[in-house]
Amino acid sequence: MKKTAAQLVAEATAEIVTLTPQEALDLQGKGEAVLVDIRDVRELAREGKVPGAVHAPRGMLEFWIDPESPYHRDVFAQTGKTYIFFCAAAWRSALATRDVQNMGFGPVAHIEGGFTAWRDQEMPVETPQSKEG
Repeated sequence: MKKTAAQLVAEATAEIVTLTPQEALDLQGKGEAVLVDIRDVRELAREGKVPGAVHAPRGMLEFWIDPESPYHRDVFAQTGKTYIFFCAAAWRSALATRDVQNMGFGPVAHIEGGFTAWRDQEMPVETPQSKEG
């Protein structure tokens, strides 16, 4: 049976923890969470970044998390922290959160509404640098 992307996201969302932008910011502020931005580098350049968030492109995420991968990144070896993933609208992050949870990585969550909701709720954002000289 074929499934749509929306169906896959709905299934993933039912299996993972979803946090509001404020909840994610509060956990980050307490030092209890690592925010992980999985958007494309072009999205970061265009839209801005969440201060203190780690950038891990969606296409490399599982490889960066897996300690047996030659691409493993130490930022994903922190224990005692919740990793909170986000993308632009919470579709990619729902799938990513479910996938890394299925790898046994965690605790994990994702941000409801993604970066768009974060920005719309006036959470801190580092704006992109102007290309004008």
